[in-house]
Amino acid sequence: MKLSVYKQTFKGDLTGGLTAAILALPMGLAFGLQSGLGPQAGLYTAIILAIVASIIAGTKTLISDPTGPMTFLAAVIIAGAIEKYAPGQDISDPFSIPKVAALIVLTFALTGVFQALFGLIKVANYVKYISYPVLSGFMSGIGIIIILTQWHSFFDAPRPSGGIISIISDIHTPFMEINFAPMILGVSTIAIIYLMPYISKKIPAGLVALVGGTLISLLFTQGDFKTIGEIPTTLPEFRLFDMLANVDSEMVSLAIGNALALAGLGTIDTLLTSVVADNLTKTKHNGNRELFGQGLGNFLTGVLGGIPGAGTTAATVANINSNGRSNLSGILKGVFLIIAILGLGKILAMVPKSVLSALLISVGIGIIDFKGMKRLIRLKNSDTLVLILAIILTVFVDLLVAVGVGMVLSSFFFMQRMGKIVDEQSKQGNIADMEKKLKIPESIRDRIFEYELDGPLFYGFSDQFKEQAESLTGKDAVIINMSHVPYIDASGIYVLEEVIQSYRTKNIEVILVGVKDHIFKQFEELKVIPNTLPEEKAYNSVRSGLKYLKFQLENPEA
Repeated sequence: MKLSVYKQTFKGDLTGGLTAAILALPMGLAFGLQSGLGPQAGLYTAIILAIVASIIAGTKTLISDPTGPMTFLAAVIIAGAIEKYAPGQDISDPFSIPKVAALIVLTFALTGVFQALFGLIKVANYVKYISYPVLSGFMSGIGIIIILTQWHSFFDAPRPSGGIISIISDIHTPFMEINFAPMILGVSTIAIIYLMPYISKKIPAGLVALVGGTLISLLFTQGDFKTIGEIPTTLPEFRLFDMLANVDSEMVSLAIGNALALAGLGTIDTLLTSVVADNLTKTKHNGNRELFGQGLGNFLTGVLGGIPGAGTTAATVANINSNGRSNLSGILKGVFLIIAILGLGKILAMVPKSVLSALLISVGIGIIDFKGMKRLIRLKNSDTLVLILAIILTVFVDLLVAVGVGMVLSSFFFMQRMGKIVDEQSKQGNIADMEKKLKIPESIRDRIFEYELDGPLFYGFSDQFKEQAESLTGKDAVIINMSHVPYIDASGIYVLEEVIQSYRTKNIEVILVGVKDHIFKQFEELKVIPNTLPEEKAYNSVRSGLKYLKFQLENPEA
């Protein structure tokens, strides 16, 4: 972007970047603490990722931060690393164990590498094919997980060991001996978050809640709360070389799987946010460039002690609403947070954990797609099933499994619906119904059968087509009209070959009409023409095909 453009947008970018930084501060602290690496990890992400991704700038106004979904997955990965290399130990700093540190840094660095590769191979072009029920169920499931994982912290109760099932089984425990002080503080924080927009939308509710909750804890209880503790007041250390000395082959295989999961999640999160930014600014993002920038940013974040992040909708919308118009707003947001770390570290250390838990619970509630869930459940069809299954698998099994199974089921149901539609729209009848303008003698008209396909000939419809076509009797010729076939897949071609061969064994003349050029080329490449059907029996024009057939039937000796 030219310097003159930055001059025009600087004032708006300054306010947008400041607003995004204010919004990122409490969430960065909360997500960092949830990850298990400490509150500074979230702030490192909010700084490094924001600056790097904004410099590359596939989406000019996008703001990058730690996110709920990615933080949850990162926390699972960190807990798994501790369980593998330091089982049974209460580790306050995972980086203090060399093997644990190596696996964490390697996984997060590879996350960035994979995401950058996604950009280079243009994955952004294909993410749009993930169905809405899958995304809705996936995001809603993550929202539920965030709420459940913060449940015990909200009440200042010990969190049970184990996964989600353990938490759900123990969900009643905080009510057995209620610790009223942190609960009241948490409830107050949530109340501020939801009431603040009614008072003023210009001041971020999260920041007000963070400051308000902390002041309440200090003024009324003399600070008798668990706090987030010491926050480094220096910039992060480069950890890549220290990590490499402890990497082994088993660690690499573990890291690759987890990194792919994080990269996939970050990709979806970022591209959805980019679409939101496009709608607000009436611009068009470069998805693959954005993924490359996110990948580079996440790589640097990983080797500098942060957690993976992505484009965030809330911060991006806040930036745009505050008149941020260029990538400078994201860069300035990172600069403001650097100043905050260097100057406010001791103050931030006094923030109560129950306040951060309340902030995360509000994030979890915000992620749940209540509107979409209500609509999809009301439909009571295959989309409803996909939604419910995606939620269940996300919460109780695995994030990637949820997306994978959801995509497979969505594809299956889509193909099923498409097959029915094509079957219903395709027509059968005598040639007179298709081409009335061409004069065909009555003596041969009834000897011709027409099968008009209406829609793609693909695996979801191929079996119906085969059954219908092979049931034909009492005709001397068949015209398969492909004028309305925009696409044919391998299954469709295979079945078409079978149908043609079946007709030939019955001495029934077969011609194809309305064959589009790209489909004709497919037939030639796969030797359908001329091995199964001679070239002179495949026509782009319906009329030309009919003329040929008329001649053949009227002149059998020719």
